[in-house]
Amino acid sequence: MNPATVLDFVSLFFAGILAGALFIIDYGVGHAVAAILDEQSQIQVRQTLIRSLRILMPAIFILTILLGVAITVLDGFDQGFTFRLAGLLVVLVSFLLALIGTAPINAAVLTWQPAAPPKNWRTLVSRWQRFDRARTWVAIMAFALFLTATALKLTVH
Repeated sequence: MNPATVLDFVSLFFAGILAGALFIIDYGVGHAVAAILDEQSQIQVRQTLIRSLRILMPAIFILTILLGVAITVLDGFDQGFTFRLAGLLVVLVSFLLALIGTAPINAAVLTWQPAAPPKNWRTLVSRWQRFDRARTWVAIMAFALFLTATALKLTVH
């Protein structure tokens, strides 16, 4: 296996980790927190999740983007180029949704007092969920595009 193929798989791995993590956060953890916990506990869990993921998720995003750029440049105009480039652009959109949508809300959530949240906290969480859902599906689309590009590359060799 040549280095470009290895890089394809590493890039695909991180795109998959990103899509999977966002999917679980959005559809698994988020729903469970809202369905089971009282107001104060919900806020505490959200704050704990934000603190634990605020380094990990940007690192996964950045690695996915950097690896996507590297493999797009390295593979050039092969059979998967269009899918790889589209995947890279889509993962950038997902990252922008995180930067302009979820990150500011996360920063605000960290300032809340769980026993006395702002009156509009449910509205802010609902807004966060809309950004998160969009970010999740865009990341899943990026993974599918990277997967297609890699499959096309492997079927030619």
